[in-house]
Amino acid sequence: MIFWEIAKRNIRLHFLRSTLAMLGIVIGVVAIASMGILGNSLVATVSDSLSSVGDSVIVTPYTGGGGGFGGGGGSSANLKITDQQFQQIKRAVAPSVAIPVLSTSERMKVGVGGDDIVAAVYGIDPQYVPDLDLKFSSGGLNNGNSGCMVGSEFAKDNNIKVGSRISMGTDGSKGTLRVTGIIEERGMSFDISTDNAILVTESWFDNTYSRSDYDEVVVKVKSGQDTAEVKKIIEKQLNKRDKIVSVMDSKATLATIYETFGAVTTFVTAIGGISMVVAGVSIFNIMMMSVNERIKEIGIMRSIGTQKKEVMKMFIYEAAIIGVIGSVIGGILSLIAGYAISALMLQSTKYLFTVATAISVGEGVGFGIVICLACGLYPAWQAANLNPIDALRHE
Repeated sequence: MIFWEIAKRNIRLHFLRSTLAMLGIVIGVVAIASMGILGNSLVATVSDSLSSVGDSVIVTPYTGGGGGFGGGGGSSANLKITDQQFQQIKRAVAPSVAIPVLSTSERMKVGVGGDDIVAAVYGIDPQYVPDLDLKFSSGGLNNGNSGCMVGSEFAKDNNIKVGSRISMGTDGSKGTLRVTGIIEERGMSFDISTDNAILVTESWFDNTYSRSDYDEVVVKVKSGQDTAEVKKIIEKQLNKRDKIVSVMDSKATLATIYETFGAVTTFVTAIGGISMVVAGVSIFNIMMMSVNERIKEIGIMRSIGTQKKEVMKMFIYEAAIIGVIGSVIGGILSLIAGYAISALMLQSTKYLFTVATAISVGEGVGFGIVICLACGLYPAWQAANLNPIDALRHE
């Protein structure tokens, strides 16, 4: 098609100018697509880390409506969940599983001559370990009072293996425990954070600390039940007169987290879109310059019978060539940028080659092409509507 060839010729004649215009589009596409890739990777990382706790309802003692730890409103009795209250929760949520959890922090020493360290200690009845979906990288479940299980990060930081011994308390005053299993990394969680903690039996915890009241209750909601409904049942059962417990629906919290990350992704992508708008202004200026430089040529074309729509096509083709080439190059570079950003910020690129990434790149490329075409419409319209006689007189 002759007008397509004329458009390509004009780009070749003004190669540097056209290349700079393409560069603006490339930068815009890379900014939009790479920010989208990063946002999607963040959401996927969080989702992967928290997917195993999306079926949980967490019950903790109500500490008052004040601010933060030790806020006013709750008495010391409110700082624990009694066994009677646990039994109420257990009956109310059936057939879902209610898991009582004891927790504290303790000074301890690994092996002989090891450094004193402080770590979280959870007391849980061994029968509930499968319900918490705790998996072991080595070793296994501890059923005796002389053993414990440790988190992966805790084991790695302190060079702990199955069979290692941990002296609990200052100078081992609370006895020695043998490691029976190392728990796989769980990442973020709403129920119990095991990665940097040790797990002992409820019986050992009670005997050592003389505590039978619980710090929290984790309800694992069975398939067919709704976490929001379970939350309402618990609140109705225990908070009839006074607010005794606080209840958190992990699924609703997850939805809020995903929504927040989605808003952040949209925001940073919009910031990237600013560079695309700047590139669009550059395309508009270049196309207007092209029209002004070729007024006499347009006049000659119109005088020999070239139609308005054909003149418009010539300039739109020119904008399309710049837009398509710049956007495709930008799309390719955005994958490289997304890979680098993910490796640097998330230390992982496992979420790079996904459908969400393809959509982000496609949106960036599509937006770049649309911007170029949109910014070429007015110059093309102006060229097509030049008065042929005035155009021929133009110097």
